[in-house]
Amino acid sequence: MKRLLIYFLIAATGGVFAAQAAPPSAQDILAASDRTRNPDQSFRLTDTLTEYVGGRARDRMVLTIYAKENRKTGEYANLVRYVDPPRDRGKMVLMNGSTMWFYDSASKASVRISPQQRLMGQAANGDVVTTNFSRDYKAVIAGEETVKDPEKLVRNCWKLNLTAADAAAVYSHIEYWVEKGTFRPVKGKFYSDSGRLLKIAYYHKFKEMLGGLRPSETVIIDAVDTNLVTTMSYENMTAAEIPDAWFQREYLPRLKAE
Repeated sequence: MKRLLIYFLIAATGGVFAAQAAPPSAQDILAASDRTRNPDQSFRLTDTLTEYVGGRARDRMVLTIYAKENRKTGEYANLVRYVDPPRDRGKMVLMNGSTMWFYDSASKASVRISPQQRLMGQAANGDVVTTNFSRDYKAVIAGEETVKDPEKLVRNCWKLNLTAADAAAVYSHIEYWVEKGTFRPVKGKFYSDSGRLLKIAYYHKFKEMLGGLRPSETVIIDAVDTNLVTTMSYENMTAAEIPDAWFQREYLPRLKAE
């Protein structure tokens, strides 16, 4: 009778012992956050960058981004095509794994962007958007904290400390806040090899895009010059069949401006 009573209690509570499963690991949290930022298929989107200096808009550009994940390595390849302003139309940036190239349509020349250039300035901002953090970094849970997003809403988060898994990782160290329950990225702080804080990113304005709620805007604060803030707004995210050839440096001159 006692044994039957125990079986009944487990069934009636939906399996109390199963409900007390271990919490997700730091690496699981990071991988789930990656899946929130990026869909599991090749895609294209429109990215509008607005640069603010001292709170005033100084510059604006519109880009078309093509992103494709290498299923074997987990690395993202990104092709960034300049759309606006007209003077920059036809220029491109190719980010393929740990290498980055800038292509100038006027000279038809491509120049490799150095690791230092990749860390600083606008060229680096793509690294906080489509990077596969769970591949490039090892995560540990540093604790739980509440964080205010750009709308001043309080988010209950896991705080993760990320360290580069290999030399190919762009940043040496990242502090990363992920909302509990939703696994949405909320905030990131990105550091150089010397330990210098380079930028602070806030992910917000989550919208339904390609089968999931994803951040439609990233606010990036330049920690070296805190007067400089860039917003990256994403629209028109659609699935796309992207030829592998597009992510080869030699193919860039053959791609026509949109």
